[in-house]
Amino acid sequence: MSQWIFGGLGLIFAIALLASLVWSSLLWVALLALVLVGVAVWDYRQRSHALWRNFPVLGRGRWVMEFLRPFFRQYFGESDTDGAPVNRMFRSVVYQRAKGARDTTPLGTRLDTYRDGYEWIAHSLHPSHGPEIADMRVAIGGPDCRQPYRASVLNISAMSYGSLSDNAVRALNRGAAKGQFAHNTGEGGISPYHLENGGDLIWQIGTGYFGCRTEEGDFNPDAFSANAARDAVRMIEIKLSQGAKPGHGGILPAAKNTAEIAAIRGVVEGTSVNSPPGHSAFDSPLGMMRFVAQLRELSGGKPIGIKLCVGEPAEFFALCAAMKASGTSPDFVTVDGGEGGTGAAPLEFSNSVGMPVRDALALVHDALVGYGLRDRVTVIASGKVFSAFHAVKLLCLGADAVNSARGMMLALGCVQSLICNTNECPTGIATQDPHLKRGLDVGDKSERVARYHAATVKAMAELIGAAGLHGTGELRRSHLFRRVDQLTVKRYSEIYPDIEPGSVDTDTLPDRYRTLAAQAKSLVGAESEGSHA
Repeated sequence: MSQWIFGGLGLIFAIALLASLVWSSLLWVALLALVLVGVAVWDYRQRSHALWRNFPVLGRGRWVMEFLRPFFRQYFGESDTDGAPVNRMFRSVVYQRAKGARDTTPLGTRLDTYRDGYEWIAHSLHPSHGPEIADMRVAIGGPDCRQPYRASVLNISAMSYGSLSDNAVRALNRGAAKGQFAHNTGEGGISPYHLENGGDLIWQIGTGYFGCRTEEGDFNPDAFSANAARDAVRMIEIKLSQGAKPGHGGILPAAKNTAEIAAIRGVVEGTSVNSPPGHSAFDSPLGMMRFVAQLRELSGGKPIGIKLCVGEPAEFFALCAAMKASGTSPDFVTVDGGEGGTGAAPLEFSNSVGMPVRDALALVHDALVGYGLRDRVTVIASGKVFSAFHAVKLLCLGADAVNSARGMMLALGCVQSLICNTNECPTGIATQDPHLKRGLDVGDKSERVARYHAATVKAMAELIGAAGLHGTGELRRSHLFRRVDQLTVKRYSEIYPDIEPGSVDTDTLPDRYRTLAAQAKSLVGAESEGSHA
C-alpha cells in the first residue's frame, strides 16, 4: 500500500514540476515576445537607420555580425600568415617566448619563399656560435655627452601612461629592470609607475611637453631639469613625429584622461588631449640643434636624441646640414616607420602618411654617413619588430638598436582585440577601467616581458652567428637578400647602395641624394643668413 502512496506522491510531484516548467517557459516566451515587439515598434518609428525601419528587429542582425566579425575572423578565418596588423605566426612566437614555451616550428616554413618580396639573411659555411657573439649592447652618447648609456639592442618603444594602464606600465618597467633593457615613457610624461621598479627610462618629450610644460603648454626648463635629474632617466628623446600619425600629434581620449593622468601631464581632467602637430620650442633645423644643446646642458650631459617618422627627405638632410653647421648633434636618432602602431589615429594617417621604416632607415643612415656624422649619432629603428629576423634586418639596413612596442604589448598578453581606443581593452593593457586593468598581474606579466626580450635577443645572436659574424656592428646590407620579382633576387646593398662617408660635398655623392643635399644646404644657409642679419 505504501508503494502506491509514494508512487502517487511522486507522480503528483512530477506533474507539478512539469507544469511549473511549462508555465515558467511560457512566461519567458511571453516576456521575450514582448521585448521583441517593443524593439520592432522602436525600429519602425526611429529615423536614423533605414535598414532597421524597413526590417524591424531583423535588420539588427547586421550590427551583431559586424560586432562579432573581428573575433570570428581572428580565431576561425585567418591563416597563420595573413592576419593584420600582426599575423598569427608572429603573435604566436611572441606568446611562446614570453611564456618560456617551445617556440620551434614543425615541417618547415609557412611562407611562400617564391613570392615577390620574400627576404632572407645569408648564412655562412663558417658560422660562429650564438653564445660567442659580442655583447648585445650598444653605447649611446656622442662627443658632447657626459653620461653615455649602454643600451640593449632591443628595448621597449614609446607607450605613454594614459594610453596604457598603470599595471601595464608597472609590468613593462619591472620586465625592463629584470632584463636590463630600456623602457621609453612615451610622450605622456614620467608617472609614478615608471619609477616603482627601477627600470631604465628613455624620457620622451613630445609637442605637449608633458612633465616639463608651463601652464600655457610651452617648454619649462626648470621642470625639465627636475625630471631629467632622476637616476632612472638614462636618455631623453625629443619626439618630432611618430609612425602611426606623423604630423598629427598624440591623442589621449577623454575616457582615459583621469585626474591622476591630468596631474602628471598638467592638463584638465576628463578632456581629450590632442598634442600640437609641431614643437613651439623651435621651428627650424638650427633651432632644433640649439634645443638639443639646451636639453643636454639642463640634464647634466645625458644622451639627447630625436624621434621621427621621415616625411620630406630633404628635411632630414637639412637636419644633418644643421648638425654640421652648428657643431651640435643629437646623440641618437630613432627612426619610426609609417607602419608604426598606436592606440588611436585617424585612418588616413595610419594608412597613407609617413615613409615605411625600411626606406626611412636607409635614408637616415645614408644622410648621416654622407655628412660625416654617423660615428657621432646612434641610430635606433622602430616599426613592427616581433622576431629576431625583423630586428636583424633593421640592423643590416643601418640601425644600431631596435625598439618594439606591439611586440612588448603581445608579451604582456595583448590579444589584438583592436579596441585600444575605446578604454575597453579586455586584457587590462590599453585601458584605465579599474575592473579591466586589475586583471593584469604585474608579477606574471613582467616575467613574460623579460623572457620575450631575452629569447629574442638570443635568437638575434644566433642569426648573427649563422651569418659567420661576431657582433651586431658587422651586419651589412649585403647580408640580406630580397626576391624583387619572379626572375630577380637582389642583395639589399643593390636596392639601397651604400655611400661614402663625408661624400655630401664631393662628386662621389650618388645622384639620388644630390637634389636633397642642395635643398638642405639652401634651407640651412638661408636660416644662418637670417640669424646673422
